[in-house]
Parts: sequence; C-alpha cells; structure tokens
Amino acid sequence: METYHKAVFTRIPEEKQRRILDAGISEFAAKGFPGANINVIARKAGISIGSMYKYFGSKEDLFLTIIEQAHGLLAGALEEIDRSPGDIFEKIEKMVRAAQQYARQYPELHQIYLDMTSEGLSHLSRKLSGKMETVSVEFYERMIREAMAQGVIDNRQKPRWVALFIDNLILMLQYSYTSDYFKERMKIFLGPDALDDDEKMAGRLMQFVRGALKGAQLTV
Repeated sequence: METYHKAVFTRIPEEKQRRILDAGISEFAAKGFPGANINVIARKAGISIGSMYKYFGSKEDLFLTIIEQAHGLLAGALEEIDRSPGDIFEKIEKMVRAAQQYARQYPELHQIYLDMTSEGLSHLSRKLSGKMETVSVEFYERMIREAMAQGVIDNRQKPRWVALFIDNLILMLQYSYTSDYFKERMKIFLGPDALDDDEKMAGRLMQFVRGALKGAQLTV
C-alpha cells in the first residue's frame, strides 16, 4: 500500500506521531495548504525541522498523510455500517448520523478535505480521489443493488446515479457542520437554528431519502 510518509515515521512512538499529525491538521485547517508553514508545524509538534524532514519528504507528503488518515476514518465507518444489520434505509440513516458525529468530532479534518477539493489543489486531489471515492461507490452500489433485488426500493433506478445523489446529500451535510460558508447557507434555507437539532436533521433527511428511493424513477 502506498504511503506518503517515510518508514521511520512509523517507528517513533504513537504519541509523537499523533502530536505531529495534530499539529499539521491544525495548521492546514487554519491556513489551507498554500498558507501552511511546515516550520510552524514542527514547532507546534515540539520537534526540529530536521526531524520533520526525516519523517516527511515535503509539506505535500505530510498533507497527503493527513488526508490518508481521514480516508481511514471513512473506510472504517463504512465497513462497520456494512457489517451491521438492517435494510438500506437503516444503513443510510447510520451513515447520516455518523456524518453528523464525525463532522462535530473532526471539524478540522473536514475543513482540510473541503480545501482539497478546490481547483488550486487539484494536483493533490487527483492522487487520492480515485482511492477515496472508490470505497464509497462500492459500498453504495452493493447496498443499492441488494435493496433492489429484495424489492425494498424501486428497481428501475440506476444504482450509480442513486449512489452519487445519496453521497452528495451526506457530503453536503458534513460541510454544513464544518464550513462557515455552508453553515450560513444552511441557515438561509432552514433558519438560524438549523444545525442545533441533529435528530430533526437526520429525520427530515431520511424522510426525503425514503420517498426518493421508494418511488422515483430515473430515466437518464
């Protein structure tokens, strides 16, 4: 498996690894990739800049290592939901609730992921998007095809289209918890307390998903 850190990084104590990555997350989330300073990250982590370059060949490698960590959280959450009992709607609801929980628990990681999708960082996103999105696509498509075969949802729909639309809903929900712009956008649509009630948000979103998947027909 491809990694972006040097082998020596895995041989230092886990607490030190965590301290370095946390310092990087804080700097990248606050200043974006272009504005982040690897010297500042090293200082916040309590190591020398020389040590930093022993662990990472460049600022880009540190950034990609952090994105890989975020991908690991996503893959782990999807795997747990995939193994859990329940039909497609119960699993999608678990994903919605996981998105709410992770957005609140890891707001800086979500901000970094959002920054990575910008055109200015396309040279980095191309390195990771295929691997990151493939995990989601395979999970969704398997779940959707199974639900169609069981007659739980309308089998006239196209699985990959359905997968994209559901993923977009959940992705936008995550951004609405972590990005100031998307927070304000949500408030314009739903009012100033839109993000104060996670239960209400999950419930309304699932009402929409159930209605869309049970009866809508995609003909494209």
